[in-house]
Amino acid sequence: MGEVIGDVLPLAVGVAVSPIPVIAAILMLLSPRARSTGVAFLVGWVAGIFVAVVVFALLSSLIPASDPDETEPVRGVIKLLLGVALLLLALRQWRSRPKPGEAAPTPKWMGAVDSMTPGRGLGLGFLLSAVNPKNLLMAVGAGVAIGGASLGAGEATVAVAVFVVLAASTVAIPVIGYLAASARLTAPLESLRVWLVQNNATVMGVLLLVIGVVMIGKGIASF
Repeated sequence: MGEVIGDVLPLAVGVAVSPIPVIAAILMLLSPRARSTGVAFLVGWVAGIFVAVVVFALLSSLIPASDPDETEPVRGVIKLLLGVALLLLALRQWRSRPKPGEAAPTPKWMGAVDSMTPGRGLGLGFLLSAVNPKNLLMAVGAGVAIGGASLGAGEATVAVAVFVVLAASTVAIPVIGYLAASARLTAPLESLRVWLVQNNATVMGVLLLVIGVVMIGKGIASF
């Protein structure tokens, strides 16, 4: 089980440090319906991560188990493909960085956050975690690691829980912090939002590069 946890930790970090959902959460916490929309977004974010990793873990568990001393070519190919996809995404993110002195473009949907209802916040949280291509690739990698490890139900549940808690932490922390001390966190949250918007492409480019290389290495080791 320790090996599986080691496999899913970097993938969970990859989801956790994704700036876009953190920016979305901060915008909701600065909106007129801060508490209800922020909590709804967090619930959708957690639910999306959980559903994605569980679905891929179940699908991976359907791959016939091999002898522990034998190679695992199917899972190796999956990991290699995931690694290559992450490297391509990393290159795309890196090329999209704003030039020095240039403001980073802001996605159009962010402008609608002020008027967003809790229901839409819930749906947006789910979409950003379960459908976003970058996060989906991370969930696929975690699901393959968990589903292919022949873990018992209890151990698999722990592994999923570790992935979900860590992956959701960067959205959960500002939301929970705001609920506890909204007045003191408003200015720091706004400063963090500005920094994340400007450096989103750089952060994700470096992160995807590192995780992609690690995934390719694990894929090669499976042969």
